[in-house]
Amino acid sequence: MKAVAEVFITSLKLGLTSFGGPVAHLGYFHDEYVRRRRWLDEEGYAELVALCQLLPGPASSQFGMAVGTMRAGFAGAIAAWIGFTLPSAAAMTCFALVMKSAALDPNAGWLHGLKIVAVAIVAQAVIAMGKSLAPDRLRATMAIISSAVVLLWATAASQVIVIVAAAAMGVFLFRDNAATSGMGIRVKTSIRAGAACFILFAAILIMFPLARYLSGNQWVAFGDGMYRAGALVFGGGHVILPLLEREVVPPGWV
Repeated sequence: MKAVAEVFITSLKLGLTSFGGPVAHLGYFHDEYVRRRRWLDEEGYAELVALCQLLPGPASSQFGMAVGTMRAGFAGAIAAWIGFTLPSAAAMTCFALVMKSAALDPNAGWLHGLKIVAVAIVAQAVIAMGKSLAPDRLRATMAIISSAVVLLWATAASQVIVIVAAAAMGVFLFRDNAATSGMGIRVKTSIRAGAACFILFAAILIMFPLARYLSGNQWVAFGDGMYRAGALVFGGGHVILPLLEREVVPPGWV
């Protein structure tokens, strides 16, 4: 229970202080989990970020739950999810109620100020990771080319393609480094438990549309739309927002 409580308190702190989207959150995570607490080394952090980028849904939430799982098993994952997500969910609910009643400007200057702070945090994390993970010319070149591709071809597919291509190149170019790697990613769960989670994920993805069609209930339809948005969209918030718009605007929810 001590490990679970530690994960929850750390995640709650991050949930209260991490402004910006998933990319900004990863910068805060690097500062907390790698530099301060040393729960991960640089290699483990980079591997976990790459893995979360390959999966659908919000990378920062996945990253936090993965760290919670590594520290305290499934209970740690739930504690990390609640601690990191609860503050933002509560804040967004309060903001929505206040903005609806008081007609506040969503483009207020203080909100843009928080975004600027998030940019600085991300820049600091990128510089620190670059020094550690790309110390030689070959790896620095790969990083620059990868950055150029994802910036010029700004789609969710480009992120997945770049990560897979870099992994394939790493198998051949950095094979000798595998034996001297750091702590990496070590998860305290079995393959069977992971397979069960994947089956549950797929089952819900199939059953939700069926329940929506058979029931005609608007809450079931809402749940189906939110689940599909999280389960099938790769990339950051800019990718998922158009899908959410199609789910909530035509029915008149927003």
